[in-house]
Amino acid sequence: MGLTETMAFLTKKKIVLAVGLLIICGASAAWYSKSKTPVVEPPRFRVAAADTGNITQTVTATGTINPVALINIGSQVSGTVSELKADFNDHVKKGQVLLKLDPTIFNAQIRQGEAQLASARANLRLAQATHQRNQTLVTQSFISPLALDQSKREVDVAQANIQLAQAQLARAQADLDNSVIRSPIDGVIIKRTVDLGQTVAASFTTPTLFQIARDLTKMQIDTSVSEADVGALKEGQEARFVVDAYPDKEFSARMRQFRLAANVVQNVVTYNVVLDVDNKEELLKPGMTAQVRLLVGNRQQVLRIPTAALRFRLSDEEVEKQAKLAKAAAASAGGSASASASASAAAVAEAQQPEDDAAFRSKSELARSFKIYTLDAKNQPVSRDIRIGLSNFRYTEVLGGELKKGDKVITRAINDKQGDM
Repeated sequence: MGLTETMAFLTKKKIVLAVGLLIICGASAAWYSKSKTPVVEPPRFRVAAADTGNITQTVTATGTINPVALINIGSQVSGTVSELKADFNDHVKKGQVLLKLDPTIFNAQIRQGEAQLASARANLRLAQATHQRNQTLVTQSFISPLALDQSKREVDVAQANIQLAQAQLARAQADLDNSVIRSPIDGVIIKRTVDLGQTVAASFTTPTLFQIARDLTKMQIDTSVSEADVGALKEGQEARFVVDAYPDKEFSARMRQFRLAANVVQNVVTYNVVLDVDNKEELLKPGMTAQVRLLVGNRQQVLRIPTAALRFRLSDEEVEKQAKLAKAAAASAGGSASASASASAAAVAEAQQPEDDAAFRSKSELARSFKIYTLDAKNQPVSRDIRIGLSNFRYTEVLGGELKKGDKVITRAINDKQGDM
């Protein structure tokens, strides 16, 4: 190998060694830099900032839309329908004929009553004539006074029979009049349960022949409200509702009456609340199901938090983790810090347990006081006591406590393996 070739070989070897050294140095620098980079802990909680805004509290209920006045038309007498003069959805006036029963039997009863009345009157004339003759005979001592008294009795009986026959005739006439069914009000027929030729039997109960709604432009909603919500209800409160027939349209209503009679079904207590509805367009039909929201409270520009924050509680693993962090901080900081850290750990554990004096606090105080959790500067959960006001499924009003606008409140935990809890 010549001198030139030897120099070239040494030059290539130096280049290879230099490149290898550069790669090793670069890898070492990258490893060192990565080992010095702080590990960012993934978020463990989902948070939301406390802000100011409007809150509307509502009471939800389900009800049925009905006419304000719904009249059931029946029959006091039995018979066969001979004429049918009204049908479904017909607008009728007061006194208008709806149907007629076969009048044959009723006319016969009237003729029978008239004959009985004529017979009773004839008996009265005979009894009066006999009594007058007896009066003359008694003065002449041809008959005894007892015979005169008996003739007087016959006159009284004949007069009573006339009154009885008149009453029977009046009843027969009333039955004939009742065989013609008339509308008692102006309205709309929404139901008919009888057909031409059908026999109406009114022996024990009054059969329902028609249902008439007075005015379909004025409707009402009969709702069932849970006993837990009735304390916030007052007459005149506004309400909004929707029906399945018009899912994109919301209707307005107003509370008219709270009925005191409770409905108990399987130990669930509800009360009937009646709402007035203006139905000028007649879009709402009797029997529709309404999903109602009664407006019971409204607050403008108040401090609020997500309602989900009231339901959040630390898991057992999180409580244990907080206790370990507190012990570690105590060990590194010394005696005074140890006491402070132990107190912090005890506070976290205490926040998870019910208070001992809860049984001695008023029900309203218990209902409106809550513990929530916020994140401190080190992203660790800290419990805070607050008092709440109006609440709905989304936001809750904060009336007081250890919370201010902008604080991050915890709404739920985040599970790395399963997603949000």
